[in-house]
Amino acid sequence: MTDSTTTPDQAPQPEEKRDTSFFGHPRGLAILFLTEMWERFSYYGMRGLLIIYLTQHFLFSDSQSTLIYGAYTALVYVMTIIGGTLADRYLGQRKAVTYGAILLVLGHGLMAFEGSGSQQIYTYEGAEYQIALDGRGSGENVNQILIGEAGQSVMSFAEGGTQIVLEQPEALGLPATLPFSEDMTRVEQEELYVNILYLALALIIAGVGFLKANISTIVGTLYGLGDTRRDSGFTIFYMGINIGAFLASVIIGYIGIAYGWKYGFGLAGIGMVAGLLTFLFFQGWLEGRAEPPNPEKLKEKVFGPINVEMACYLAGLAIVATAMIAVMNPEYMGGVLGPLGLIMLLFLVGYATFKTKGAERGQMFAAIYFVLAQIPFWALFEQAGSSLNLFTDRLVDRTMFGWEVPAPIFQSLNAGFIFLFAPLMAWLWISLAKKGRNPSTPVKFALGVFMAGLGFYALVFGMGLSGEAGLTAVYFVFLIYWIHTMGELMLSPVGLSAVTKLAPARVVGMTMGAWFLYSGLSNFLAGIIASTTGAETIGGQLTDVAAAKAGYTEVYSQVGLIAMAIAVGMLIIAPLIKKLMGDAEKTMVPHPRETEAGGSSIDRSSDAS
Repeated sequence: MTDSTTTPDQAPQPEEKRDTSFFGHPRGLAILFLTEMWERFSYYGMRGLLIIYLTQHFLFSDSQSTLIYGAYTALVYVMTIIGGTLADRYLGQRKAVTYGAILLVLGHGLMAFEGSGSQQIYTYEGAEYQIALDGRGSGENVNQILIGEAGQSVMSFAEGGTQIVLEQPEALGLPATLPFSEDMTRVEQEELYVNILYLALALIIAGVGFLKANISTIVGTLYGLGDTRRDSGFTIFYMGINIGAFLASVIIGYIGIAYGWKYGFGLAGIGMVAGLLTFLFFQGWLEGRAEPPNPEKLKEKVFGPINVEMACYLAGLAIVATAMIAVMNPEYMGGVLGPLGLIMLLFLVGYATFKTKGAERGQMFAAIYFVLAQIPFWALFEQAGSSLNLFTDRLVDRTMFGWEVPAPIFQSLNAGFIFLFAPLMAWLWISLAKKGRNPSTPVKFALGVFMAGLGFYALVFGMGLSGEAGLTAVYFVFLIYWIHTMGELMLSPVGLSAVTKLAPARVVGMTMGAWFLYSGLSNFLAGIIASTTGAETIGGQLTDVAAAKAGYTEVYSQVGLIAMAIAVGMLIIAPLIKKLMGDAEKTMVPHPRETEAGGSSIDRSSDAS
């Protein structure tokens, strides 16, 4: 959003005194660009590997893995409310970003401690064997093997997952075909490393909550009122975000699958260290911006020797503890976030009904509409890192130019398409506006949701072309990411901006918090949807490809149809929402170049969401 208050460092500056040392922009933008680029490199690199890591290394079921993933991504958004509030009231953005970066370094560092992995134990005629993989991911070069005391053999499942077929049965002294059922197996996990995983995720959640909620705010402070460089400054900043996301998916996605989980996660950690060091060594370039609003307040005692500043840092540790409990028990997250969302909705509606009137009331209800309207889009879009990632790994022919591309690399498509099509969309809206044909903000929201559903229908069509158990052609993965990115470019650049411009100034903070809360709810809903696609797996691999493919087809068809139906409803009521917006609709200027790959942006300062 655009800041509504003016601090001394934001006062209008004479043209000759403006810092133009970084491509015509203040040099402080350079360290923010690099810090955020490395932070997003670590975040999206780790996220691209996470769901496959959970299912193959720790042998969580698909359903449990997607719920953990959904709880993790949901909490990333929810905890920014706390991180942003503590920075605004007490710490200032510089201290908050530094603290968040430290937590992120610790979290990503811990992700590299993987242990030897969980074991899938198969019992046959009183003897125990281990079912394992000889690689990571899925594909022609990754085999399941059955390991016994006498030796090992490559194995596969047949007859709908009721039989194990051995390629070298003599190596184990077993028949070529063995019976199989779930009650013949068990999973043995290393509790220490499972808990390290939970702690690492919790540290990353807290770190993002402090860093991501505040670093974009610092960008806004670099420019005085009326500085025409502000929009292009945010465009450069978002370029750093998307460069980090793109490179992470390609580099970390490849290294994690090809060489080992710890190397992929370790590289993500190194990226975050680079971001932290950049910010620490060059923060002088910020020239005193983003400091605490009241430095003396930080020294006041709260309890015994604990002062306000220390209390803020302890609050960060409390976030870590809370987040760790949540990702350990993701099935209970809905019971927490759901009621919170309902309470927030009732509060917003109550405020609009009893505390506003006239045009202000209409705009407040419009703001509530946009807060809710984001949910179906992000719930489907965020399948990218969970169910769609697993689908791409297991059920897509990923061979391109003779190379079987690791599934996490396809996560880069979203950022790549933003690079290619954001300028085109920016030109399109300007061109249509000149002709008086620019779609209203409610119409763009409806189109975005429709495209989220359409993307899954396009994928389901491609799945149908490959038969009951055949691998889906890879270009349908390109197609769904392109359709979803185009939908994101319609909805995301005006999302949070619309909410903050429509809400009365006295409750902008509350509506911003509502946006982040419902972004979190969207991500958790994405995890629930992904869990319904969960197929039966042993050792992280499918036991029945046809059944798994049928499950994906059913779920993706249903959610695609529901999303498109919701979008039609949104399109029907779009004129009403536009009327409620009043004159505010004229101020809604989309900024497609300020669109973040990977999901809804946690940006409290620019005019994009």
